[in-house]
Parts: sequence; C-alpha cells; structure tokens
Amino acid sequence: MARWTFDDIPWNRFDRSKVDVEIVRIVKAAALVEFNGDAYARHLCLVFHDDPVFQSSAKRWGEDEVQHGRTLAHWASLADPDFDFAAAFARFQAGFHPDFDRDSSRRGSRAGEMVARCIVETGTSCYYFALHDAVEEPVLKEICRNIAADEVRHYKLFHQTLIRYLGAEPIGFLRRLGVALGRLAESQDDELAYAYHAANETVLPYDRRRCARAYARRAFAVYRKPHVVRGVKMLFRALGLAANSRLARAAGHLAWAVLRHCAGRGTHAAACRHSPRKARARFQLLTNLAACLCRLLAHRLQQPRFGSRRAVGVAGTKRL
Repeated sequence: MARWTFDDIPWNRFDRSKVDVEIVRIVKAAALVEFNGDAYARHLCLVFHDDPVFQSSAKRWGEDEVQHGRTLAHWASLADPDFDFAAAFARFQAGFHPDFDRDSSRRGSRAGEMVARCIVETGTSCYYFALHDAVEEPVLKEICRNIAADEVRHYKLFHQTLIRYLGAEPIGFLRRLGVALGRLAESQDDELAYAYHAANETVLPYDRRRCARAYARRAFAVYRKPHVVRGVKMLFRALGLAANSRLARAAGHLAWAVLRHCAGRGTHAAACRHSPRKARARFQLLTNLAACLCRLLAHRLQQPRFGSRRAVGVAGTKRL
C-alpha cells in the first residue's frame, strides 16, 4: 500500500462550518507530539545500533510521525488562523525534553522496548480511529483515516520486531505485562499535558493537573466502545495472549467502563455529586468487572501453554 503525502490531503474541501473548537484544541496538542517523532526515532536507532534493518524502518517511522504532525498543524491553522505552530512547538520542546540520547532502553531489553512501542501504537491508532468517527469536518476526517492506518502499520512493524527479538531476548508474560502497565502509566506524564499547554495556552503558567484534565476531558469524549475493544485486542497480542478469548472480551468491557468513568468524572462531576446512587452503581460495576478479569487471568496463567516463552511470543503474530 502506497504511503500518503501531505499533498494527497484534499485541503480544498475544508469546511469551517463543521469545525468543533474543542476538537481543535486536542488536534493542536497531537500535532506537537507527532512532530516530535523524529527525536524518538533517533533514540530507537541508538538502542538498535547494530540492527541496520530496524534502524531503516525506525527512520521511516519517524518520517511518518513528522508528517502526521505537519499535517495536523496545517489543519489546525486552517481552523484557527491565529495558531502559530512554530512558536507552540518551540514552547513544547523547551518544557518537555526527555533523554533521547541514551543508547539503552528504559524497558530493560530491546524486546521490552518493542512491547512499549506496541502499546503506544495501540493507543494512537485507536485514538485516530475514534477521532475519525467523531468529527464532521471532511478534511480532518481524511487526515485521521490516513494517520490511523499508518499507526496500525507501525504497530505491525514493532510487533514483528518484538517476535524477532524474543529469540535472543526472551521475556515472559509477566515481564511483558510489567512493561505494558509501565508504559500505560507513562501516558499520564507531562507529554500530552504539556503539549496541550504549549499549543493552547500562551499566557497561563503550566499546571500539569489542569492541562491533563483539560486534554483528557476532550480526548475521552471521542471514544466509543468498538475503539476501546480494538485497543484491548491489540494490547493482548503484544502480551502474547489470544485476542479473541473470554479474557480479552472481559478486559474490553472493563476498559470501556473505566474510560467512561474517567470521562464522566471530568465532564459530569457536578452531576455525580448529586447522584450518589449512580456513582455507587458505576463503582460496583468496575469492581465486578475487575474481579472477573482477575479470576480469568489467574486461570489462564495456570494453563500449560504459558510454560513456553516461544509459544507466548508466536501467539501474537496472527492477524490484526
């Protein structure tokens, strides 16, 4: 499948009457994060310094991410002519600067690094599918469709590399789970919150909690259950688990309930204060689903097929 370019986007179809100002805010933030992709690509090339094949793929991945950022930024400038992308990106780089120069993975191994990258691509692909389905503006819809397809392709790249490295750096299910949970926890760090601040706030001082909530409130609103279920299946494949199992289905229900809870906490906080019965019911639902998931997971971990690390790795190679 041929890669799309900036010039392939039908910019002449931009329809200002269908622009949602709340969506514009999160698109601006996404543009900054995506445009910073070449820095992550350089880090991956350092980690995989003796793997020229993967280095070449990582560089192409970085080019895709930069194109995503450039394209989203241009759309944002059409939606908001006052948006100065160059200035916003400069603010973002000045305030958010992780160590891209280290030549070893924070995940403890290169296989672990690929698990983490799979988690990231899972999140981004589902996000852009959700944004595509939520927006009405035709140009942004087309951009999100293209980016979502790219992110799925990137997931496949990192997953295939994970399988390749498991032979030399075998990591079991529990280690993969630890990396995945750690990377999910990092989604609450400063990157998205600061990107939201740098893209949308030129006067206010940075307040991590306020910016994180402002971004999450708008981003969570675009998701629907199929997007979350899709993400859980991709997560399970990265962990070497069967994506169509009862465990995966239970996890999908739980993830959707948690996301709705988080979105509701931000958007309907006042309503919840006046409806304790509804809040208790929601909490009970989450508790029951979590208990069910834990029981299923404990049962699955007792099965003999998890005794082979190679079997765990190969289980995730089936279709997306």
